[in-house]
Amino acid sequence: MFLTPPPWDAIILGGGASGLMCALTAAGRERRVLVLEGGKKCGEKIRISGGGRCNFTNLNAAPENYLSSNPRFCISALKRYTPWDFIGLLEKHGVDWHEKAQGQLFCDDSAQQIVELLLDECRAAGARIERQRPVTRVQRSENGFLVQAGGETYAARALVVATGGKSIPKMGATGLAFTIAKQFGLNVIEPRAGLVPFTFHPADLEPLKPLAGISVEAEARCASAHYADALLFTHRGVSGPVILQLSSHWTPGEAIEINLLPGVDLAAQLIAAKRDAPKQTLGGFLTQHLPKRVARHLAAPFGVDARLADQPDKRLRELAQSIQAWRIVPSGTEGYRTAEVTVGGVDVDAIDSRSMMCREIDGLYFIGEALDVTGELGGYNFQWAWASGHAAGMDL
Repeated sequence: MFLTPPPWDAIILGGGASGLMCALTAAGRERRVLVLEGGKKCGEKIRISGGGRCNFTNLNAAPENYLSSNPRFCISALKRYTPWDFIGLLEKHGVDWHEKAQGQLFCDDSAQQIVELLLDECRAAGARIERQRPVTRVQRSENGFLVQAGGETYAARALVVATGGKSIPKMGATGLAFTIAKQFGLNVIEPRAGLVPFTFHPADLEPLKPLAGISVEAEARCASAHYADALLFTHRGVSGPVILQLSSHWTPGEAIEINLLPGVDLAAQLIAAKRDAPKQTLGGFLTQHLPKRVARHLAAPFGVDARLADQPDKRLRELAQSIQAWRIVPSGTEGYRTAEVTVGGVDVDAIDSRSMMCREIDGLYFIGEALDVTGELGGYNFQWAWASGHAAGMDL
Protein backbone atom coordinates (compact mmCIF):
# COMPACT_ATOMS: atom_id res chain seq x y z
CA MET A 1 0.00 0.00 0.00
CA PHE A 2 2.77 2.43 0.98
CA LEU A 3 6.11 1.50 -0.56
CA THR A 4 8.15 4.67 -0.12
CA PRO A 5 9.66 5.43 3.31
CA PRO A 6 7.13 7.12 5.60
CA PRO A 7 7.88 10.80 6.31
CA TRP A 8 7.76 10.29 10.07
CA ASP A 9 9.73 7.96 12.30
CA ALA A 10 6.89 8.03 14.82
CA ILE A 11 3.37 9.34 15.12
CA ILE A 12 2.23 9.91 18.71
CA LEU A 13 -1.50 9.94 19.29
CA GLY A 14 -2.25 12.32 22.15
CA GLY A 15 -0.62 15.52 23.35
CA GLY A 16 -0.96 14.86 27.06
CA ALA A 17 1.67 14.14 29.69
CA SER A 18 2.96 10.82 28.37
CA GLY A 19 2.66 11.80 24.70
CA LEU A 20 4.62 15.03 25.05
CA MET A 21 7.30 13.33 27.15
CA CYS A 22 7.65 10.64 24.50
CA ALA A 23 7.83 13.26 21.74
CA LEU A 24 10.51 15.42 23.34
CA THR A 25 12.56 12.33 24.20
CA ALA A 26 12.38 10.77 20.75
CA ALA A 27 12.85 14.06 18.88
CA GLY A 28 15.80 14.80 21.14
CA ARG A 29 17.37 11.65 19.70
CA GLU A 30 16.88 13.04 16.17
CA ARG A 31 13.77 11.04 15.40
CA ARG A 32 11.18 12.64 13.13
CA VAL A 33 8.17 12.90 15.41
CA LEU A 34 4.59 14.01 14.80
CA VAL A 35 2.12 14.47 17.67
CA LEU A 36 -1.58 14.37 16.76
CA GLU A 37 -3.79 15.93 19.43
CA GLY A 38 -7.55 15.73 19.05
CA GLY A 39 -8.34 18.81 21.11
CA LYS A 40 -7.65 22.51 20.71
CA LYS A 41 -4.87 22.45 23.30
CA CYS A 42 -2.26 20.02 24.56
CA GLY A 43 -1.89 18.99 28.20
CA GLU A 44 -5.38 19.93 29.38
CA LYS A 45 -5.39 17.35 32.20
CA ILE A 46 -2.04 18.72 33.33
CA ARG A 47 -3.47 22.23 33.40
CA ILE A 48 -6.45 21.38 35.64
CA SER A 49 -4.63 19.02 37.99
CA GLY A 50 -3.66 19.77 41.56
CA GLY A 51 -6.04 22.70 41.84
CA GLY A 52 -4.27 24.34 38.91
CA ARG A 53 -0.78 23.80 40.34
CA CYS A 54 -0.18 20.24 39.09
CA ASN A 55 1.00 17.56 41.51
CA PHE A 56 3.58 16.62 38.90
CA THR A 57 5.32 13.76 40.73
CA ASN A 58 5.91 12.09 44.08
CA LEU A 59 9.38 11.64 45.54
CA ASN A 60 8.32 8.27 46.94
CA ALA A 61 7.18 6.79 43.64
CA ALA A 62 7.79 3.03 43.70
CA PRO A 63 6.11 -0.06 42.21
CA GLU A 64 4.01 -0.60 45.34
CA ASN A 65 2.21 2.68 44.59
CA TYR A 66 0.70 1.23 41.42
CA LEU A 67 -2.22 -1.08 40.74
CA SER A 68 -1.85 -3.49 37.80
CA SER A 69 -2.57 -7.06 36.82
CA ASN A 70 1.24 -7.36 36.67
CA PRO A 71 2.66 -5.36 39.60
CA ARG A 72 6.23 -5.76 38.33
CA PHE A 73 5.58 -4.24 34.92
CA CYS A 74 6.25 -0.63 35.98
CA ILE A 75 9.61 -1.32 37.67
CA SER A 76 11.88 -0.85 34.66
CA ALA A 77 10.43 2.46 33.47
CA LEU A 78 10.24 3.96 36.97
CA LYS A 79 13.87 3.08 37.64
CA ARG A 80 15.10 4.66 34.41
CA TYR A 81 13.16 7.92 34.76
CA THR A 82 12.85 9.07 38.35
CA PRO A 83 11.12 12.04 39.99
CA TRP A 84 14.50 13.76 40.15
CA ASP A 85 14.84 13.50 36.38
CA PHE A 86 11.64 15.46 35.95
CA ILE A 87 12.67 17.93 38.65
CA GLY A 88 15.79 18.55 36.58
CA LEU A 89 13.57 19.48 33.65
CA LEU A 90 11.64 21.97 35.82
CA GLU A 91 14.83 23.55 37.11
CA LYS A 92 16.16 23.86 33.56
CA HIS A 93 13.10 25.97 32.75
CA GLY A 94 13.11 27.93 36.00
CA VAL A 95 9.85 26.48 37.30
CA ASP A 96 9.66 26.79 41.08
CA TRP A 97 8.09 23.96 43.05
CA HIS A 98 7.40 22.88 46.60
CA GLU A 99 6.77 19.68 48.51
CA LYS A 100 3.57 18.94 50.36
CA ALA A 101 2.87 15.95 52.61
CA GLN A 102 4.06 12.48 51.61
CA GLY A 103 6.49 13.60 48.93
CA GLN A 104 3.90 15.32 46.73
CA LEU A 105 5.47 18.01 44.54
CA PHE A 106 3.50 20.97 43.15
CA CYS A 107 4.31 24.06 41.08
CA ASP A 108 4.59 27.22 43.13
CA ASP A 109 2.76 29.11 40.41
CA SER A 110 0.68 27.47 37.68
CA ALA A 111 0.29 24.03 36.12
CA GLN A 112 0.44 25.80 32.77
CA GLN A 113 4.18 26.09 33.34
CA ILE A 114 4.45 22.31 33.05
CA VAL A 115 2.54 22.34 29.77
CA GLU A 116 4.70 25.15 28.40
CA LEU A 117 8.00 23.53 29.31
CA LEU A 118 6.95 20.27 27.63
CA LEU A 119 5.89 22.14 24.50
CA ASP A 120 9.11 24.20 24.54
CA GLU A 121 11.17 21.01 24.78
CA CYS A 122 9.24 19.49 21.89
CA ARG A 123 9.79 22.58 19.73
CA ALA A 124 13.49 22.75 20.59
CA ALA A 125 13.93 19.10 19.67
CA GLY A 126 12.04 19.49 16.40
CA ALA A 127 8.89 17.54 17.17
CA ARG A 128 5.86 18.70 15.21
CA ILE A 129 2.51 19.04 16.98
CA GLU A 130 -0.81 19.13 15.12
CA ARG A 131 -3.89 20.07 17.19
CA GLN A 132 -7.57 19.42 16.45
CA ARG A 133 -6.69 16.18 14.71
CA PRO A 134 -9.18 13.62 16.05
CA VAL A 135 -8.22 10.14 14.85
CA THR A 136 -10.75 8.36 12.66
CA ARG A 137 -8.72 5.37 11.47
CA VAL A 138 -5.48 3.54 12.20
CA GLN A 139 -4.07 0.76 10.05
CA ARG A 140 -0.83 -0.97 9.26
CA SER A 141 1.03 -0.25 6.05
CA GLU A 142 3.75 -2.28 4.40
CA ASN A 143 6.46 -0.47 6.35
CA GLY A 144 4.67 1.05 9.29
CA PHE A 145 1.33 2.65 10.09
CA LEU A 146 -1.21 4.95 8.49
CA VAL A 147 -3.32 7.31 10.58
CA GLN A 148 -6.34 9.22 9.34
CA ALA A 149 -6.99 12.28 11.48
CA GLY A 150 -8.63 15.64 10.85
CA GLY A 151 -9.23 14.80 7.21
CA GLU A 152 -5.55 14.03 6.57
CA THR A 153 -3.61 10.78 6.24
CA TYR A 154 -0.25 10.46 7.99
CA ALA A 155 2.35 7.72 7.71
CA ALA A 156 5.08 6.60 10.10
CA ARG A 157 7.29 3.66 10.87
CA ALA A 158 6.05 3.55 14.48
CA LEU A 159 2.83 4.46 16.24
CA VAL A 160 2.62 5.48 19.91
CA VAL A 161 -0.83 5.46 21.52
CA ALA A 162 -0.86 8.04 24.31
CA THR A 163 -4.55 8.96 24.31
CA GLY A 164 -5.14 8.07 27.97
CA GLY A 165 -8.19 6.34 29.39
CA LYS A 166 -11.83 7.34 29.75
CA SER A 167 -11.54 9.66 32.75
CA ILE A 168 -12.77 13.28 32.49
CA PRO A 169 -14.43 13.12 29.05
CA LYS A 170 -14.86 16.92 29.01
CA MET A 171 -11.09 17.03 28.55
CA GLY A 172 -11.43 14.89 25.42
CA ALA A 173 -11.10 11.38 26.85
CA THR A 174 -12.72 8.82 24.54
CA GLY A 175 -11.21 5.40 25.24
CA LEU A 176 -9.59 5.45 21.78
CA ALA A 177 -6.55 3.58 23.09
CA PHE A 178 -8.70 0.60 24.00
CA THR A 179 -10.38 0.60 20.58
CA ILE A 180 -6.98 0.58 18.85
CA ALA A 181 -5.69 -2.16 21.16
CA LYS A 182 -8.66 -4.39 20.39
CA GLN A 183 -8.29 -3.64 16.68
CA PHE A 184 -4.81 -5.14 16.82
CA GLY A 185 -5.95 -8.14 18.86
CA LEU A 186 -4.65 -7.02 22.26
CA ASN A 187 -6.47 -7.85 25.47
CA VAL A 188 -7.93 -4.94 27.44
CA ILE A 189 -8.48 -5.27 31.18
CA GLU A 190 -12.01 -3.96 31.73
CA PRO A 191 -11.65 -0.20 32.35
CA ARG A 192 -13.41 1.49 35.27
CA ALA A 193 -13.30 4.84 37.03
CA GLY A 194 -10.57 5.25 39.67
CA LEU A 195 -9.64 7.93 42.20
CA VAL A 196 -13.31 8.90 42.22
CA PRO A 197 -15.92 9.78 44.89
CA PHE A 198 -18.48 7.21 46.07
CA THR A 199 -22.21 7.73 45.72
CA PHE A 200 -24.78 6.34 48.19
CA HIS A 201 -28.26 4.90 47.82
CA PRO A 202 -31.01 7.48 48.54
CA ALA A 203 -31.98 5.87 51.85
CA ASP A 204 -28.37 5.99 53.08
CA LEU A 205 -27.73 9.45 51.69
CA GLU A 206 -30.75 11.28 53.09
CA PRO A 207 -29.66 11.40 56.76
CA LEU A 208 -26.14 12.45 55.71
CA LYS A 209 -27.17 15.49 53.64
CA PRO A 210 -26.70 17.97 56.54
CA LEU A 211 -23.03 16.91 56.69
CA ALA A 212 -22.23 17.84 53.06
CA GLY A 213 -19.08 19.93 52.90
CA ILE A 214 -17.63 18.75 56.22
CA SER A 215 -14.23 17.04 56.25
CA VAL A 216 -12.78 14.74 58.93
CA GLU A 217 -9.71 12.56 59.25
CA ALA A 218 -10.68 8.93 58.72
CA GLU A 219 -9.60 5.44 57.85
CA ALA A 220 -11.38 3.52 55.11
CA ARG A 221 -11.04 -0.05 53.93
CA CYS A 222 -12.52 -2.58 51.58
CA ALA A 223 -11.57 -6.22 51.02
CA SER A 224 -8.27 -5.46 49.26
CA ALA A 225 -7.09 -2.07 50.53
CA HIS A 226 -6.84 0.24 53.54
CA TYR A 227 -6.05 3.97 53.64
CA ALA A 228 -5.97 6.81 56.17
CA ASP A 229 -6.51 10.43 55.14
CA ALA A 230 -9.19 13.10 54.98
CA LEU A 231 -12.81 12.21 54.20
CA LEU A 232 -15.31 14.69 52.78
CA PHE A 233 -19.07 14.32 53.04
CA THR A 234 -20.76 15.36 49.76
CA HIS A 235 -24.28 15.81 48.42
CA ARG A 236 -23.93 12.45 46.65
CA GLY A 237 -21.97 10.40 49.21
CA VAL A 238 -18.36 10.69 50.32
CA SER A 239 -15.12 11.92 48.76
CA GLY A 240 -11.75 13.19 49.97
CA PRO A 241 -8.31 11.58 49.55
CA VAL A 242 -9.06 8.51 51.67
CA ILE A 243 -12.13 7.70 49.56
CA LEU A 244 -10.47 8.44 46.22
CA GLN A 245 -7.64 6.06 47.12
CA LEU A 246 -10.03 3.31 48.13
CA SER A 247 -12.18 3.67 45.02
CA SER A 248 -9.44 2.31 42.75
CA HIS A 249 -9.60 -1.00 44.63
CA TRP A 250 -13.38 -1.19 45.18
CA THR A 251 -15.69 -3.48 43.24
CA PRO A 252 -19.42 -2.74 42.79
CA GLY A 253 -21.63 -4.24 45.48
CA GLU A 254 -18.76 -4.46 47.98
CA ALA A 255 -19.15 -2.94 51.44
CA ILE A 256 -16.64 -0.38 52.66
CA GLU A 257 -15.80 0.21 56.32
CA ILE A 258 -15.03 3.69 57.62
CA ASN A 259 -13.48 4.69 60.94
CA LEU A 260 -14.43 8.31 61.61
CA LEU A 261 -12.26 8.54 64.71
CA PRO A 262 -9.01 6.67 64.03
CA GLY A 263 -6.33 6.25 66.67
CA VAL A 264 -8.79 6.45 69.57
CA ASP A 265 -10.21 3.71 71.80
CA LEU A 266 -13.61 5.36 71.76
CA ALA A 267 -15.45 2.68 73.73
CA ALA A 268 -12.91 2.86 76.56
CA GLN A 269 -13.08 6.67 76.60
CA LEU A 270 -16.89 6.69 76.71
CA ILE A 271 -16.96 4.24 79.60
CA ALA A 272 -14.31 6.23 81.48
CA ALA A 273 -16.21 9.48 80.89
CA LYS A 274 -19.39 7.84 82.19
CA ARG A 275 -17.54 7.29 85.45
CA ASP A 276 -15.73 10.64 85.61
CA ALA A 277 -18.33 12.97 84.10
CA PRO A 278 -21.67 11.16 84.35
CA LYS A 279 -23.79 14.22 83.58
CA GLN A 280 -22.10 14.79 80.23
CA THR A 281 -24.28 14.06 77.19
CA LEU A 282 -23.37 11.76 74.30
CA GLY A 283 -23.46 14.68 71.87
CA GLY A 284 -21.35 16.82 74.16
CA PHE A 285 -18.73 14.11 74.55
CA LEU A 286 -18.43 13.49 70.80
CA THR A 287 -18.00 17.19 70.02
CA GLN A 288 -14.67 16.97 71.84
CA HIS A 289 -13.47 14.69 69.03
CA LEU A 290 -15.50 15.60 65.95
CA PRO A 291 -17.07 18.64 64.25
CA LYS A 292 -20.32 19.54 66.03
CA ARG A 293 -22.63 18.64 63.15
CA VAL A 294 -20.92 15.29 62.67
CA ALA A 295 -20.93 14.56 66.40
CA ARG A 296 -24.64 15.31 66.80
CA HIS A 297 -25.51 13.27 63.71
CA LEU A 298 -23.61 10.24 64.99
CA ALA A 299 -25.10 10.55 68.46
CA ALA A 300 -28.68 11.01 67.21
CA PRO A 301 -29.66 7.30 67.06
CA PHE A 302 -28.48 6.94 70.67
CA GLY A 303 -29.88 10.24 71.97
CA VAL A 304 -27.90 13.44 71.45
CA ASP A 305 -28.82 14.78 74.89
CA ALA A 306 -28.77 11.43 76.68
CA ARG A 307 -26.49 11.48 79.74
CA LEU A 308 -23.54 9.14 79.84
CA ALA A 309 -24.64 8.00 83.32
CA ASP A 310 -27.85 6.59 81.86
CA GLN A 311 -26.16 4.48 79.19
CA PRO A 312 -25.28 0.81 79.73
CA ASP A 313 -21.70 -0.01 78.79
CA LYS A 314 -23.04 -2.22 76.02
CA ARG A 315 -24.80 0.74 74.41
CA LEU A 316 -21.67 2.89 74.64
CA ARG A 317 -19.73 0.14 72.87
CA GLU A 318 -22.41 0.04 70.18
CA LEU A 319 -22.04 3.79 69.68
CA ALA A 320 -18.28 3.43 69.37
CA GLN A 321 -18.75 0.61 66.88
CA SER A 322 -21.10 2.69 64.73
CA ILE A 323 -18.50 5.46 64.53
CA GLN A 324 -15.32 3.44 64.18
CA ALA A 325 -16.62 0.57 62.04
CA TRP A 326 -19.28 2.23 59.90
CA ARG A 327 -20.12 -0.24 57.14
CA ILE A 328 -21.95 0.86 54.03
CA VAL A 329 -22.37 -0.40 50.47
CA PRO A 330 -21.98 2.48 48.00
CA SER A 331 -24.48 2.63 45.15
CA GLY A 332 -21.52 3.29 42.86
CA THR A 333 -19.10 6.08 42.02
CA GLU A 334 -19.44 9.42 40.28
CA GLY A 335 -17.94 7.71 37.24
CA TYR A 336 -15.57 8.95 34.58
CA ARG A 337 -17.01 12.48 34.80
CA THR A 338 -14.97 13.21 37.94
CA ALA A 339 -12.55 10.25 38.01
CA GLU A 340 -8.92 11.30 38.05
CA VAL A 341 -7.78 8.07 36.39
CA THR A 342 -8.96 4.97 34.57
CA VAL A 343 -8.25 1.66 36.31
CA GLY A 344 -7.56 -1.20 33.90
CA GLY A 345 -6.57 -0.72 30.28
CA VAL A 346 -4.32 -2.40 27.77
CA ASP A 347 -3.09 -5.68 29.25
CA VAL A 348 0.60 -5.19 30.02
CA ASP A 349 1.36 -8.88 29.42
CA ALA A 350 1.38 -7.97 25.73
CA ILE A 351 3.78 -5.04 26.23
CA ASP A 352 7.56 -5.02 26.68
CA SER A 353 8.19 -3.30 30.00
CA ARG A 354 11.44 -1.69 28.88
CA SER A 355 10.30 -0.22 25.55
CA MET A 356 6.47 -0.03 25.91
CA MET A 357 6.22 -1.70 22.49
CA CYS A 358 3.81 -4.55 21.77
CA ARG A 359 5.66 -7.82 21.83
CA GLU A 360 3.89 -9.18 18.75
CA ILE A 361 3.40 -5.98 16.73
CA ASP A 362 6.62 -4.26 15.79
CA GLY A 363 6.42 -0.48 16.03
CA LEU A 364 3.18 -0.25 18.04
CA TYR A 365 3.55 1.36 21.49
CA PHE A 366 1.15 2.11 24.34
CA ILE A 367 2.07 4.49 27.16
CA GLY A 368 0.60 6.34 30.14
CA GLU A 369 -2.96 5.86 31.34
CA ALA A 370 -3.82 3.71 28.32
CA LEU A 371 -1.99 0.84 30.00
CA ASP A 372 -3.20 -1.27 32.92
CA VAL A 373 -1.05 0.68 35.37
CA THR A 374 -2.82 2.98 37.84
CA GLY A 375 -1.04 5.06 40.45
CA GLU A 376 -2.27 6.13 43.85
CA LEU A 377 -3.33 9.69 44.54
CA GLY A 378 -0.46 12.13 45.03
CA GLY A 379 1.53 12.58 41.79
CA TYR A 380 2.15 8.91 41.05
CA ASN A 381 0.14 8.88 37.82
CA PHE A 382 2.08 11.80 36.38
CA GLN A 383 5.33 10.05 37.27
CA TRP A 384 4.10 6.99 35.36
CA ALA A 385 3.27 9.23 32.39
CA TRP A 386 6.79 10.71 32.39
CA ALA A 387 8.48 7.33 32.92
CA SER A 388 6.50 5.36 30.34
CA GLY A 389 6.70 8.19 27.80
CA HIS A 390 10.45 8.42 28.29
CA ALA A 391 10.84 4.65 27.92
CA ALA A 392 9.03 4.64 24.58
CA GLY A 393 10.87 7.77 23.41
CA MET A 394 14.20 6.13 24.13
CA ASP A 395 13.21 3.04 22.14
CA LEU A 396 11.83 4.71 19.05
